[in-house]
Parts: sequence; C-alpha cells; structure tokens
Amino acid sequence: MKLAFTMFKYFPYGGLQRDCLRIAELCLKAGAEIDIYAARLQGDPPQTPPGINFYHLPGKGLSHHRQYLSFSERVRDKVKTNGYQAVVGFNKMPGLDLYYAADPCYAETVKGKGFLYRLTSRFRVLSEFERVVFAPNEETVILSISEVQRDFFKAIYHTPAERFCDLPPGVPADRLLPPESRELGNSLRQELTIGSDELIVLMVGSGFKRKGVDRALKAFKALPDHILQKSRLVVVGDDRLDYYRKMARKIGVGERVIFTGGRTDVSRFLAAADVFLHPAYQENAGLVLIEALAASLPVLVTAVCGYSVHVERADAGYLVAEPFVQAELDRLLLQMLDSAAQRNVWSENARRYVAKTDLFSLAEKAAETIMKVAGNKHEVLL
Repeated sequence: MKLAFTMFKYFPYGGLQRDCLRIAELCLKAGAEIDIYAARLQGDPPQTPPGINFYHLPGKGLSHHRQYLSFSERVRDKVKTNGYQAVVGFNKMPGLDLYYAADPCYAETVKGKGFLYRLTSRFRVLSEFERVVFAPNEETVILSISEVQRDFFKAIYHTPAERFCDLPPGVPADRLLPPESRELGNSLRQELTIGSDELIVLMVGSGFKRKGVDRALKAFKALPDHILQKSRLVVVGDDRLDYYRKMARKIGVGERVIFTGGRTDVSRFLAAADVFLHPAYQENAGLVLIEALAASLPVLVTAVCGYSVHVERADAGYLVAEPFVQAELDRLLLQMLDSAAQRNVWSENARRYVAKTDLFSLAEKAAETIMKVAGNKHEVLL
C-alpha cells in the first residue's frame, strides 16, 4: 500500500510536522510505504526510516498562496503517476482522501476582514482549498483535533458529522517527565543561571507572533517589582529572536526574559518551570498545553486555543476569555505567581486529570483511520 502525505511547510520544530512523521511511522509499521511532499522546506529535511520518503516539491509563484496552488497541482500529477491508495493532507488543498485538521477554520478567521480582502487572490485560493475539503458533497475524511474548530466547520459548511474522526491529543513520550525530573529541572536552571528560588514562567512554540509572546512580555512588565525580580520568562522556540529580544529590552524586561531558540530537550524546561503560559492569538489545538498538564504544570492560556478545554476540565489553571483583554492576562499571571499554595493545587489537579484521560493516542488513532480508509479505497479499485 502506498500513501502520499502532503504539507505546505516542513521545519524541524513544528508540532504539525512532528505529528506527520509520527503518523507516517505508524502507517509504515502497519505495512504502508509513504511519500511525504512539502511545498516549502526550512532547515534540513527530516531523517526518515526506509519506506518513508521525503520530497521537497516547491510550488511556483511569488506569494505563498500561489505557491500552494502550484504545489497542489504538482501533487495531483504525482498521484496520477504513482497510484497512491490515499492522499493525506496536513494542510487544506484539493484532492485529499483524508485531512489532518491542524489549521483553524479559515472562514471563521476572516469574518472580520473587509470587502476588499475578499476580492484578493489569497482569499479566493484559501477559501476554495477549505471548501473542497469541508463542503457537504465532498468525501474527505477529517481527522479532527479540536472540538472548537470542528464545530466551526460544521456550522459554516454543514459538513456531515460522520465525516469527522475526533482524535485525542498526542503527547510524545519524550515530553513525559521521568522519575529524575527534579534533577533535570535543577540542571536546566544551572545551565540558564536561574536560581532555585526564582519562578520560571515557560512558553514553548515557534511562531512568536501567533503564540502571543508580545502579550507575555507586556504581562511581565505589569508585574509588581517584588514579583518581577524573582521571576523569569523562558521562551523556547524558533522565530525572530533578535526582534523579540529587542522588544523585551524596549519595554524594560530584557534582563528577566530568556529566548533559547528551538530545543529538542523540552522535557527539561517543563521539569524546571513553575507556570506554563500560552497567551496565543490563535491556536487550533495547542499540544504544548497537554504537555504542560502531563508535566503537572499550572497553565495560563487564552480560551481561543482548542486544547484549553483540557486545562478547564482539569481545573489546572486559568483561561483568559475572549475577546482578549491584556489587563486580564496581567491580573491572572500575577495571581498565579503570587500563590504557591494554589499552584500546588493546580499541579495535583493536572496530575490526576492526566492519569484518567486519554491524552496520548492521537497518532495511533490517526494511523488506524488512514489505513482503514486507504484499505477500503484499495478494495473498491480492485
């Protein structure tokens, strides 16, 4: 059995990219051969085992949406040539048998855009890409990772419920803290020269603009001096590091903020942290929230994030309601940092929630569904 996986952009530290590779490896174990096509490549291509082939297939055009349109046409030609049993898209595009719904609902995100934006070629291309996946007369199976976004798609496109396969979160095993987690956390603090009596507020994720790093910096600036001077904001992720370091210095918190760049040892940061902060502007799911809960961390997150529902269900922190108000984030962060007793309660609540909830089998269920759909399609062709 041969499968094609497609994505618009591959880069080493992306959550979607990591999910794609995990799912591909499980499909490989189930007997499939997988070709992964990416329109854009940032950094080195992934190291894949035999049976998983990665291809950089750049699209033509000056703008991203033009490149993606060209990419979708090139993928269509590959499908005709190679005879795949199923095409699995990790971004919305025509010709998919299954779509891994990691992107937010485009129609919902552009509701506030004006009439002129809707005349642009970008709007036309991206709207059509979404429509051909979710329209009620289409057949694409949707691997849904967010209850919030799933409901948007159903409401806007009237997509039949039976086309959605709801996936649990999928925390990678390396994010679970080992028994020696205290030692891991202490070694990380020593590496970053952070004292054992200082509070670490942790952010994890590339794409600093969307993740709300500017909001985090403002919230740090708003802390009373006696709290600020014993707190550190640590931002793990790959983005415009110099730009955000300059922003931190400009608003007066540069000495209290550490930008590490992309890291592969995120579990050490989780082990060292006291609070996990995720004030994203937009986040379809937010796997880092589940990773934080699995590390028994109190979480402060914007309610727009898909996986914020797990923080709420666990009673493991605070949600900042929509529409977002910076002063509310400032207030809640101060409360979390000012109460060690409450942080301990949230930490225990997170531990209990993780122990009783399936937060780990996303890749397994996705791979199982992909193989089932591909197998059914293969039988029809025979």
